[in-house]
Amino acid sequence: MSKKDDTTPTETNEDMLFLEAMQDVLPLTASDKIISKIKKPSPRPRQKNLHNPSSDNANSAETPILNISANDEWFFARPGVSKQTLRRLKRGYWPIQGRLDLHGLTQDEARKHLTAFVNNALLNQLRCVQIIHGKGLSSKDGVPVLKICVGNWLAGHSNVLAFCQAEPKKGGSGAVIVLLKATDT
Repeated sequence: MSKKDDTTPTETNEDMLFLEAMQDVLPLTASDKIISKIKKPSPRPRQKNLHNPSSDNANSAETPILNISANDEWFFARPGVSKQTLRRLKRGYWPIQGRLDLHGLTQDEARKHLTAFVNNALLNQLRCVQIIHGKGLSSKDGVPVLKICVGNWLAGHSNVLAFCQAEPKKGGSGAVIVLLKATDT
């Protein structure tokens, strides 16, 4: 039995109708796009040491996140922190529960003190602290070295939600008010 004998008259009519409908159709031109069939690796969660800002941003002192000058009013808010929260921080909504003065310290000393202070604040469940870094007016070229470093260290610390320049009566451009994440106990 041949293949032609197996076909029914309706199949032949449908084939003929299809061929007739397709006679003016042209093939698509080749696209210059290449579809990659390489399977992308699945994302892995980043390992974080919650109490060590250097693990979140190891080169923060060398690679500035924030670029500021001596008289700049500055602030930082982690993505997801509302403008209202930052506004409340600027207006003193949270009472300052701890202070750290970094005047006269080298960058390395300041980083060690800052790390220990933030870790201690987190352990003691403090939400709002003040870091006094100085205005940098007597530093070489008028560049506020500690101010820039403190801003970068805080911005690189995963438990810092936001910070802003202190009010003039609380240190002005020589200090920042820091809002820390609430810790679960």
